[in-house]
Amino acid sequence: MALVDTRKMFDSALKGGYAIGGFNVNNMEITQGIVSAVAEEKAPLILQVSRGARAYASMAYLKAIIDAAVAENPNIPMVLHLDHGDTFETCKQSIDDGFTSVMIDASSRPFEENIKVTKGVVEYAHDNNVVVEAELGQLGGIEEDVAGVSSDDVSEHLTDPDEAVEFVERTGCDSLAVACGTSHGAYKFKSEPKLALDVIQEIGERLPGFPLVMHGSSSVLKEFKDLINKYGGDMPDAMGVPESAISEAVKMTVCKVNIDTDLRMAMTAKVRQVFAEKPREFDPRKYLGPAREAIKAMVKHKLHILGCAGKAAECS
Repeated sequence: MALVDTRKMFDSALKGGYAIGGFNVNNMEITQGIVSAVAEEKAPLILQVSRGARAYASMAYLKAIIDAAVAENPNIPMVLHLDHGDTFETCKQSIDDGFTSVMIDASSRPFEENIKVTKGVVEYAHDNNVVVEAELGQLGGIEEDVAGVSSDDVSEHLTDPDEAVEFVERTGCDSLAVACGTSHGAYKFKSEPKLALDVIQEIGERLPGFPLVMHGSSSVLKEFKDLINKYGGDMPDAMGVPESAISEAVKMTVCKVNIDTDLRMAMTAKVRQVFAEKPREFDPRKYLGPAREAIKAMVKHKLHILGCAGKAAECS
């Protein structure tokens, strides 16, 4: 099966009350861990490449790795998605490179400018049979070069339902990332967060059948935080989005949930563990292999939280 876009995936997810995982990839081991998990669980998959990943690994290398994953798993529907494209030019380049879905994130700009930039991307993407995710409202935290508002101010930058309706109607975007109290990175909150599920619900009611997306939704799993801290790390205050809150959002019209930080923590935790337990180890296969397996196990867990395990066939 060749790369697909998100249209059938999101339609199936909305009807079935589940969400698709948007997992960020930066290298071979991360990609293999994610793909092996979805293959075993028979789940649909959105592989996301950020601007930072393009700069780190080179799109040519990443695309070859992803093409290999697609060829080896013909029964798994996979989307190649640009995460947080900040300009028309970045989105256009990704479309020209073979992406089947792009995100234009002009959420830090004034409302009218966000509409103008997004609409331009939508027109080019749709002319090339590519779908577009946009963003309205601002998340907290910082991840890579995606800077949000202060985590203390997240509640003041939630997506306005009235603006969401106007934005979707005027831009023609295919899905919308909404600010509902989530935050980028591992240090999302100072105390147990409460997501604005009422915002998601109202937007869903105002835009029935329209796919919503949650960014900044890694849970900063205790298992990996504890391993990192045990083996020389310093992340005592790391805190993420409770999986129970994600499950509630998925019952509404959220049909894509982005996960990146949890992948990084799983990899980092296992690499640190190997180095601590085997200080003479210098073979990358001996520490990247366990890291890949940790990613696989974590992704399999997330697929059940999102409810998309076993849904590959209906999304194909």
